[in-house]
Amino acid sequence: MKCNPPGVRGVPTISRDEVAHLARLARLAVTEQELDKFAGQLDIILQSVAQVTEVAADDVPPTSHAVPLTNVFREDVVRPGLTQQQALSGAPSAEDGRFRVPRILGEEQ
Repeated sequence: MKCNPPGVRGVPTISRDEVAHLARLARLAVTEQELDKFAGQLDIILQSVAQVTEVAADDVPPTSHAVPLTNVFREDVVRPGLTQQQALSGAPSAEDGRFRVPRILGEEQ
């Protein structure tokens, strides 16, 4: 990568050859026109990242969200559930206190 592209100081730029090298590493077939297009697009991305790093100040603490978050989950409360008999009452088939389902994939017993 080279430094000092027009308009932005100290920001690395990516060359056409570097884009071609990255494309080969990623096993991507790109045309000559795409090399020029991707080099320009990657250059813009590198410039944008460099601008963001310039703005970041040491006195600003890192954050994971733009606004504070609070936990919205409710407390766990134990409540009565179904008995085994009630749960199996609507099943099409039950055996030995469990749901009975058809055998699949030719499994042996």
